[in-house]
Amino acid sequence: MIKIIDLNKSFGLNHVLRGVDLTVERGESMVVIGGSGSGKSVLIKHIIGLLRPDAGRVFVDGIDVFQLKEGELNELRRKFGMLFQGAALFDSLSVWENVGFGLMQHKKLSDKEIKEIAVEKLRMVGLVGVEDLMPSELSGGMRKRVGLARAICMEPEILLYDEPTTGLDPIMADAINDLIVDMKDKLNVTSVAITHDMKSAYKIADRIAMLYNGKIIEVGSPDEIRNSGNPIVQQFITGSASGPITIEGVRHEGDFHRA
Repeated sequence: MIKIIDLNKSFGLNHVLRGVDLTVERGESMVVIGGSGSGKSVLIKHIIGLLRPDAGRVFVDGIDVFQLKEGELNELRRKFGMLFQGAALFDSLSVWENVGFGLMQHKKLSDKEIKEIAVEKLRMVGLVGVEDLMPSELSGGMRKRVGLARAICMEPEILLYDEPTTGLDPIMADAINDLIVDMKDKLNVTSVAITHDMKSAYKIADRIAMLYNGKIIEVGSPDEIRNSGNPIVQQFITGSASGPITIEGVRHEGDFHRA
């Protein structure tokens, strides 16, 4: 469903992606792990065509993303739904208007029809009776779920998750993980999530890929990653301060990412 070949991206002198290769099978849940500033968000923005690479190619369902004209790229993006890190809700719109925003832009439906669809998507993520509230009236966990309802509202083939559990308490984070698994099973979508939360990664992934120093250094099932013999992977998944990943290196990569 998604094939990334030798992807390179620099911002000035900061070489963030250094030849990324990754394949995501149709219907698979792929989780990309890596430290803060390792380029995970840069990678996911290339998949959806929000950034253009310096070199390399991205294929989505057999289509070369960066060979498309703007109108064709916009059409391809309709295959995607995305849950942003901070949910990215419009504060001036009600919950149902946020969920149905894509339908308002791309479908010739009445407000009544859009609201009915939005309410159904909200029900799917466990939210009932909140459609007329404003985002400011929601908790962090509720905002994430509204963001997920919006991501699935256009019935996408691919769901992208940008740090889906960041900022949530452990119980709500696990509830979001359950929803991600549930969405995959119910909607039969292909999923790509980026995270540094290993509990989340183990729960939602069919396979896990680790991004380090601008490259994918290992790909495997959750059990294979958990039992990896790679010292870099082991240090990351155990959260140890001792190992080949140094604090200076993490700070250095973070500077690259912010650039």
